[in-house]
Amino acid sequence: MADKGKKGKPKPAPKPAAPTIAEDESQEEEKPPKPKPKPVQPKDEVGTRKGCPRYRWELKDSNKEFWVMGHAEVKILSLGCLAIALILFMRTAAHPILTLIITMEMSIFSFFFIMHTFAVQRYMPFILWPISDLLNDVFSTLFLVGAVVFAVRIRQTMPINYFIAVILIGMAGVFALIDVCLERKHFRGKRIKKNVLIPPAKKQITKEAETVKPKEEEKQPPAKPKEAEKPPAAEKPSVVAKPKEKKGDKK
Repeated sequence: MADKGKKGKPKPAPKPAAPTIAEDESQEEEKPPKPKPKPVQPKDEVGTRKGCPRYRWELKDSNKEFWVMGHAEVKILSLGCLAIALILFMRTAAHPILTLIITMEMSIFSFFFIMHTFAVQRYMPFILWPISDLLNDVFSTLFLVGAVVFAVRIRQTMPINYFIAVILIGMAGVFALIDVCLERKHFRGKRIKKNVLIPPAKKQITKEAETVKPKEEEKQPPAKPKEAEKPPAAEKPSVVAKPKEKKGDKK
């Protein structure tokens, strides 16, 4: 009875079982994957940008180059002069060639302005845009100067509107010439490779062929050494057959 009244000692709590390999793998799978860090894009280059981010960068860079270097301002001034000259010619009797030249130059200037403003030229690298813009400015200067000379020669008396329009055409030609000087900045520090289209001499071709051959020979595995040839066996002297003695030939 006394033993029943005694309280037994509390048993120690069982140790938690060690996690198995399968449980570890399931826990790793449940963990969310870490987000990949975004690559840092350079500010001065396109980098790996695609889609809208690339177009935003191209638009910003194209407008920065177009406005900072002065091309946009010069083209806007040329367009303004030509537009006012066209309005003045429409109010007076002017030759249709003059209006044709003005409208042609206005359309070309506006085309280049739109291309550079919306960064369309960045998606057409097969066209050399600095050279095309340079040639456009050169020909625009020639056409506008020719239009001024033609407008002065065909009229003996010039009204005020006609005279102002001729001066504005000349100013547009001067702005186009200034744009030519600004375009030269794109070609500074760039050298043209000489003798690119000249075929190599025959001597160079033969030298290259000679240098290629030893390289191929080095790549080939070394040939196995031939077995030493055995010296030919010495020929045994042939046994000479003795002539048989005749019975009658006895000495």
